[in-house]
Amino acid sequence: MKNRIEQKFDLLKNDKKAAFVAYVCGGDPTIDKSLEILLSIDKAGADIIEIGIPFSDPLADGVVNQMAASRALNAGTTVPHIIDLIKSFRKHSQTPLVIFTYLNPIYNYGYERFHQDASIAGADGILTLDLPPSEESINEELCHAKGLLPIRIIAPTTPKARISQIAESGLGFIYYVSREGVTGKQTNLAEGIQEQILSIKKLTDLPIVVGFGISSPEQSKDVASMSDGVVVGSAIVDFISQNQNQANLNELVHDFVKPLADASKSD
Repeated sequence: MKNRIEQKFDLLKNDKKAAFVAYVCGGDPTIDKSLEILLSIDKAGADIIEIGIPFSDPLADGVVNQMAASRALNAGTTVPHIIDLIKSFRKHSQTPLVIFTYLNPIYNYGYERFHQDASIAGADGILTLDLPPSEESINEELCHAKGLLPIRIIAPTTPKARISQIAESGLGFIYYVSREGVTGKQTNLAEGIQEQILSIKKLTDLPIVVGFGISSPEQSKDVASMSDGVVVGSAIVDFISQNQNQANLNELVHDFVKPLADASKSD
């Protein structure tokens, strides 16, 4: 039986639509509000939701996502809280969930145990930012983890030979980082996205989703037109930050995300 991520991309392919993927940091600004935010994003039209595990040293993230991780940690969020958050979400929705993390938190939890517990809770995939597939494959203790599809990252600077190696070890989809540097909103899309996607597609049949810097409905539409999916993260996280004390935060998040999701499906 196919994983929820694979099923979702099959449905989207049949409809000739791109996936809208939304990222938020789990536990930001609190665990209770985080669940409400996830459900609001789901209702707004997200096809896949990425849940970040807050980490004290998120080196691949820009200031917006760093501050989100800090808020979540200050609110007492732990790895078990994220697993419980996934369990709570699954009581309401079957939208695919991808865990977005660094190695340290899940290694400390127990690498194999984390994969088992998160999978049982209802997560579908995992993207570990600082774990190269080549390192994973030569560490015996990391090879036994099952249950979550390994989502791989490819950057503009990744050599073709390495793209092929990365793609072979991945499942679900490929996350193409559209620009060098850390995460964050950008006023313009990076150049050469379409050419890079076409180049990657020659080496893998996995869907290609594009992230890093996409922050407006117009950008969402443009990227969706040339890829299998678009990821919006920092723009949503920044919106949460600006409105975290509002009583109707979940409604505000829904209204912010919906135009981004709708744009990814427009012709």
